[in-house]
Amino acid sequence: MARNEILTIPEIVGLDSRRQLVRIPPELDVPLTDRVRRIVDTAAFRRLSRISQLGLVSLVYPAALHTRFEHSLGVYRLALLVTKRLAYDPRFPQIVAPCEVNLFIVAALLHDLGHWPFCHPIEDLELPEVPSHEELVREFVECSEIAEILENEWAVAPKELIELIAGRATCPSKRLLASMLSGPVDVDKMDYLFRDSLHAGVPYGRHFDQERLIGSLCLNASGDGLAITDKGKTAAELLVFARYVMFSEVYWHHAVRAATAMLQRAFFHLYKTVELRQLFRMTEGELVAELSSAAKGKPAENLLEGLFGATRCLYKRVAQYSFFENGEIYRLLARRPYPWLVACSGNLAQVVTRETGTSIRPEEILIDAPPVKREVEFAVDVYFLKEDRYRPLAEVSPVVRTLAEKQFDDYVKRVRIFAHPRIAPRLRALPNLHELVCEAVSQTEAGL
Repeated sequence: MARNEILTIPEIVGLDSRRQLVRIPPELDVPLTDRVRRIVDTAAFRRLSRISQLGLVSLVYPAALHTRFEHSLGVYRLALLVTKRLAYDPRFPQIVAPCEVNLFIVAALLHDLGHWPFCHPIEDLELPEVPSHEELVREFVECSEIAEILENEWAVAPKELIELIAGRATCPSKRLLASMLSGPVDVDKMDYLFRDSLHAGVPYGRHFDQERLIGSLCLNASGDGLAITDKGKTAAELLVFARYVMFSEVYWHHAVRAATAMLQRAFFHLYKTVELRQLFRMTEGELVAELSSAAKGKPAENLLEGLFGATRCLYKRVAQYSFFENGEIYRLLARRPYPWLVACSGNLAQVVTRETGTSIRPEEILIDAPPVKREVEFAVDVYFLKEDRYRPLAEVSPVVRTLAEKQFDDYVKRVRIFAHPRIAPRLRALPNLHELVCEAVSQTEAGL
């Protein structure tokens, strides 16, 4: 595909023609061609306007109410900018066919189509009955007018779109497109870090030079993934640091994780009593109403009321363990299967009841721990023009080596014990709480 052909793709032309635009924060113009507008106006895509991007984070950062609809438009816009930049890399048009450029653009627009409200906390439970959001992408595409729009107006087969979004690409060109969509330096990450930071009202996710980073993009040595030139090294380091700080201060903020632990426990109690496929097709308000109805008279009722009721009532942090602080307890609890953590928290409630003489219900103590699945490491190559050589970014950057390769999760994801406000002060006052946690772990290991 010649470079000029890439630059004549209608959506890329729209970046400069400014004929049909929609504006998203912060003062960004997103080109809407007729074929993009037809996708955006479908019921399946409009549903994303009623699903918040950060879910429970707004309980702590009250302005973080932006939606997956807004984020999807932001990712689509960045996909156009990245494609436009790569049009100047002579290898790109040799590897990527014309129809594949269309495939990438529309995949960026639809990459979150299968997300349901509170998707990531629920997926982290790794319950076998819960489908992946990639599976739901297939259902939303194939069972809606989107499939017809893709085939007739984009020359894109729905199956190819689903495979690209799910990361199941096999040929070099599709692997390259997949890395542009979801990889160390990708359009999804560049948008959500910036956008989440903007709406949360914190600066951390905006302190990387997005324009410089995009301007430095090139292909890796094998041509099946993205790399950066040495001019983008600092921008890439700042992206890594932005991701680290956003996880530390926003996504894994202790109060956000308290709310997350409450939702996860409530869902764990309820998921066998609701129709999951139907539940996951709902908007956020509908899903909360459905779960709240199913929770009536059950332990999950108070958990959901504390999150979504008229008065916020979050559980309180009573203990915290990290890879470096109380590392022994951290290793006992981190990356355990969720049903095991539920059993362990129940055992902890029993031993604390014995120790304090206060009756504590199993759902009044929650153990929040890093999930089994780790975050993707930041492995990207840097091309040094003068040497005509690629080097791993971690090799030339101590920042990346420390924050992205050496167990990123262990730095930002702590193990925490949360308790209902009624009993939290009493648990904090226990001089032997750590020993009681270890006792509960032993009981759980023994199957008691």
